[in-house]
Amino acid sequence: MKITRYKKVQKYLKFYYNNFGFHEPYQVLLDGTFCFAAFKFRRNGRLIDFVDDEWRAEQLPHEDILVPLEELPDPEADSADSHLTLKEQSMQTEKIAKKTHGALTILKQFGIHECGHKEPISGSNCIRSMIGKRNEKHYILASQDRDLQNILREKAGVPLLYLHNKSPTLEKPSKVSYDKAGQTLEADPHIFISETQNEALKSMKIALGVEDTAEKKKIHVRKKKPHNPNPLSCKKKKKKLGKNGQPALTGKGPQKGVNEGGVRKKKKKKLPKHLKESCLKASVGIS
Repeated sequence: MKITRYKKVQKYLKFYYNNFGFHEPYQVLLDGTFCFAAFKFRRNGRLIDFVDDEWRAEQLPHEDILVPLEELPDPEADSADSHLTLKEQSMQTEKIAKKTHGALTILKQFGIHECGHKEPISGSNCIRSMIGKRNEKHYILASQDRDLQNILREKAGVPLLYLHNKSPTLEKPSKVSYDKAGQTLEADPHIFISETQNEALKSMKIALGVEDTAEKKKIHVRKKKPHNPNPLSCKKKKKKLGKNGQPALTGKGPQKGVNEGGVRKKKKKKLPKHLKESCLKASVGIS
């Protein structure tokens, strides 16, 4: 199993453990469709190791059998989670022994849950009756029957296991399960704490002067503002060329006010007052 899939499985099982009381060892209900898919993709009932060649040579047919879709057993008829449905499966296997012998051999590795039905019923109805309304016995259903999966998705706290090609996949908890878990938390916030622990926690809060109604301080998160681009990583602007192929004069810098192609005006220099007077006296004396 890959690391990512393993982490997801641990996350989903922890969700069922915290909210619906699932615990190890987990009880998995398998039906005939799951075992048939396991045999088809060369998986044994343990769901982890590939089928050993020696075990397959002893227990399974020697030839790879490709069964047409219309000849596959009915998903409701080949479920074998109770003693009665297993007998029906054995009778059906005698008729199509080559096609379902491998699946039945895998199925016989596991124990049988007594459902209590006096007369044989379909496998899907048997599974639904064993799970009930609340899945009080904490079953995990392993099935490839899509109709049965859709029905059980509407019930809270029913994990679904199926084979995606060769990979065993535990489905994400349904929306109904998430909603149910949220309702239980809202109704009883101390659902994961015992009464004695809750009382001890209250006494510690009183001793420390901490109240439950104390408002948490709002942490002001400073928003990041957009910064200017890095000038070293920006491309320099190209200078515009004039008519003569020289850089054009712009209105910035020392050439302010000079038009392109015009005559530059000479600036008049202002003389100080004492220099003007001396110049006038000199000119009067000469004359």
